[in-house]
Amino acid sequence: MTITSYSQLRLDNEVSATYFWHRLDAWVGAIMLVPIFTLKLNHKINPRMVTMGKFDGIHPCLTAATQAGKVFIHNPHTRGQRQAAHRLSQSAQDSDISLLNINQAVSCLTAGSLGPNTTGHTLLVGSQTNLLAYDVHDNADIFYREVTDGANAIVLGKLGDISYPLAIIGGNCALQGFDYEGNDQFWTVTGDNVRSLVLFDFTGDGKNELVVGSEDFDIRVFKEDELVSEMAENETVTSLCHMHGSRFGYALANGTVGVYDRTARYWRIKSKNHAMSIHAFDLNADGVVELITGWSNGKIDARSDRTGEVIFKDNFSSSVAGVVEGDYRMDGQIQLICTSVEGEVRGYLPASKEMKGNLMDSSVEQDLIRELSQRKQNLLLELRNYEENAKATLGASEGDSGMGVIPANTQLQTALAVRAATESQRAHIELSISTPNETIIQAVLIFAEGIFEGESHVVHPSAQNLSGCVCVPIIPPKDIPVDLHVKAFVGGKNSTQFHVFEITRQLPRFSMYDLSVDPDAPQPTGRVTFSINDRPQRVVMWLNQNFLLPEGIESPDVTFTCLRGGGLLSISMQSSGEITLNTDDIDLAGDLVQSLTSFLAIEDLQAEADFPSYFQELRTTLTEVDEFHSVHQKLTAAMADHSNHIRNMLVQAEDARLMGDMRTMKKRFIELYDLNRDLVNEYKIRSNNHNALLACLKSVNQAIQRAGRLRVGKPKNQVISACRDAIKNNNVNALFKIMKAGTASS
Repeated sequence: MTITSYSQLRLDNEVSATYFWHRLDAWVGAIMLVPIFTLKLNHKINPRMVTMGKFDGIHPCLTAATQAGKVFIHNPHTRGQRQAAHRLSQSAQDSDISLLNINQAVSCLTAGSLGPNTTGHTLLVGSQTNLLAYDVHDNADIFYREVTDGANAIVLGKLGDISYPLAIIGGNCALQGFDYEGNDQFWTVTGDNVRSLVLFDFTGDGKNELVVGSEDFDIRVFKEDELVSEMAENETVTSLCHMHGSRFGYALANGTVGVYDRTARYWRIKSKNHAMSIHAFDLNADGVVELITGWSNGKIDARSDRTGEVIFKDNFSSSVAGVVEGDYRMDGQIQLICTSVEGEVRGYLPASKEMKGNLMDSSVEQDLIRELSQRKQNLLLELRNYEENAKATLGASEGDSGMGVIPANTQLQTALAVRAATESQRAHIELSISTPNETIIQAVLIFAEGIFEGESHVVHPSAQNLSGCVCVPIIPPKDIPVDLHVKAFVGGKNSTQFHVFEITRQLPRFSMYDLSVDPDAPQPTGRVTFSINDRPQRVVMWLNQNFLLPEGIESPDVTFTCLRGGGLLSISMQSSGEITLNTDDIDLAGDLVQSLTSFLAIEDLQAEADFPSYFQELRTTLTEVDEFHSVHQKLTAAMADHSNHIRNMLVQAEDARLMGDMRTMKKRFIELYDLNRDLVNEYKIRSNNHNALLACLKSVNQAIQRAGRLRVGKPKNQVISACRDAIKNNNVNALFKIMKAGTASS
């Protein structure tokens, strides 16, 4: 084809692009699936509390937590065969629904095989104080256990070398696993309140690891009680699900969903809505599961596990509550089952054989068409820029002939420097972006996770302040390495069009530490001491990689000022290989130990530690825990006495009514009213006492975790286990000895 003008090229490209997008819309429309069944249940469903269980070993039943401390079990397969008994009762609104009365607000639930002698699946229901394992088929409790750390998330399955399934709950900075008899078989601590759990073979050794999402934005992987991997995100991890192999999906509280393969993130997307539930299901029948996400605005979408591309979507009229799978029609085909908070249930079948071929072909063609269309759009844009440049060059005077053109040696240069706090500005890291010649930087766009609101930051100097250098203050909230993706618009002083330069710069993990030290600053009293079999030069390499140092230092003996929280950090190394970290921040000490041992590939590390001020706070907290426990017992006894008194009052009031003694009856009911008011007040006191107790227990669990992070490998696990035994035995002195020396022995 002969092109006679720019206009013809543009017209031909626009026609082609329109044709391709029409074809693309047709293919996308062809793969829209419709539900094969829809149910309207007359019960509201709590978000993220939906599961599927075969409680008789045969029929799958949709099970979900509902309002007023109840769990409903929808079983349309055995109508008329169920009888109300024990905790179970028949729903008045729907004959297919049985209600399980928990009498507490449900915080999590799941179903699966727990015991060796049960007929079908066991239903597990967690609250903030208890865990119930229930045999729905036999209408009987299997066990009912008090859990002091609460149950925010639950998962059922085998873990590591443990040969039998465990019901593992995540609560107040702690993980706890129970066997089918309710025995506590697994316990460890984690960094913050647990929000999500999943079991799968993360390491590829044929044994399940426990993947934990928590409120401190971290995803942690445990091989039994050993922490083997840690991934930092930028919001609370609300949901986790296994995809296939070592790949898993995750969702954050800020509307982000994505997929990891082990510790490498494949992709992620962010929405203004919140992901309420994620699930892995092969919806397009291509042999690979997709990530199914249910959103707070009622949308359901399925995304490719490789790219995150949407291949299917549907909408509910209200927020999605949960996404599960099961053969609900008992026809041998597994359906994807989605539920809304209003009780609507929809089931979707995977694509048919005919559709499977179309899906596979169209997905390949879609990818190709999308890629070609994008390239055409880019070429059109580039062509338009060249046209405008040519016009501007022809119409401009000789002095302005360089409009839109920059010197060939132009490049983007970046530098990072630590800046202490001043009267007008907080302590920060200064990112300096500059060019080596007379060009100017019109604007800078920086993408960085967890630093800027919305993960991006734009600097656009005013026309009077345009120059070849832009300085951006950065304040990392935590000690984590961050990739700064920088895009800068560079051009001449009179340019109307600019070249886009892109560069990526990594912010070291411990960047908020300054070598400038105030000589009058008090020396830290906390310390960690350990020995390594490595050269000082290797420690110096670690320092240069993880701290912002103006010039490469030659000695491992350094002292920093902590810009984020104040205080000093001192690192020293003896010729024998003994390293001492002096800081009053036990979290910082743990981060330094973990970072250094990871860099030096040390698998096991014992350490001695002492943090006087922190340990004194912990001793006070332990005293408060004892006091709160004592108050709790007294309040419980008082409420029991009042309950018995109320029972007697009711009997006396009823007797007076039957005998026609209205004066006595009125007197008894007035007393009942006063007693009830006292009970309500006592409940408020008990509730406040319980919340304060939970806060103290969280501090204790975090202290154990912090003591563990000062060691690596087996010594770390031994410290955590020994600390728990000391707390169980109420041996406070042994607890502090373990935290300091790493062992209870003298």
